Amino acid sequence: MMAQRPALAMLVCTALVAWSAVSFAQDATFRSVVERVRLDALITEGGQPVTGLTAADLDVLDNGVRQTLEYVSLDQIPVNVVFVLDMSESVSGRVLDELRRAVRGVAGSLRDRDQSALITFSHRVALTSGLSEDSRTLAASLSALAPGGGTALIDAMYASLWVAAPDPGRAVVIVFSDGLDTSSWLTRESVIDTAKRADAVVYAVTTRSARHDSFLSELTETTGGRVFDISSPERLPGTFAAILEEFRQRYLVSYAPTGVKAAGWHRLELRVRGRRAAVKMRQGYLAGPN
Repeated sequence: MMAQRPALAMLVCTALVAWSAVSFAQDATFRSVVERVRLDALITEGGQPVTGLTAADLDVLDNGVRQTLEYVSLDQIPVNVVFVLDMSESVSGRVLDELRRAVRGVAGSLRDRDQSALITFSHRVALTSGLSEDSRTLAASLSALAPGGGTALIDAMYASLWVAAPDPGRAVVIVFSDGLDTSSWLTRESVIDTAKRADAVVYAVTTRSARHDSFLSELTETTGGRVFDISSPERLPGTFAAILEEFRQRYLVSYAPTGVKAAGWHRLELRVRGRRAAVKMRQGYLAGPN
């Protein structure tokens, strides 16, 4: 009987993970009826951020229909940072130390009214520190991190969108993972679909030596973020800091959709009048029944 207990414990934990995934799916509220569309757009020219733009400088097309912009702002809305850290057995030693440094560095640079949260995952997903302006709980959680187990990356990314969804601030998700998903219950398609209904921008950090598939690339592209593929753990603090700096340079643009159907996939396009600017933002949004 003693030899059977670890297997039984693992079965119970796995069942709890499955219940948590279903609970997230049932409780989270994402866009169904769209009253306002929010875009976080990075606008650059010659590789440098463009500042000083107003609504008069921008055209937003929703399924090809030009929209009337209600709000255009650069760095005036509080930022919510959701950290998602891989705590599978391969993350230990120097990698873990640098991950702690990276999160502490970003958390320490947050401004008044900014918030942060921490999600960790191995074969289980845990909300280690909830979204809060007080970073002391997050700092304590970092010290207690203990890697071990498999990799439920897909489930963790769904959880991150759920954590970011209820708050009105601008949400950026920073995820680190160094391997393939081995333990998730949710499908990648369901998480991508959820990302199309959410406002969060996802940035991913991976290591070049790790094996990983296209999930993070697809998720970041869908939300308007990108993947950083770093060469060594020592680059983690600088990369995390660069992600927050880039996010703060994004314009927040909002409008009430007019002249377009209420449901279905809405392809988005943003143009800068009179300039050959590059725009990085999410591809569109999905409206209608969840």
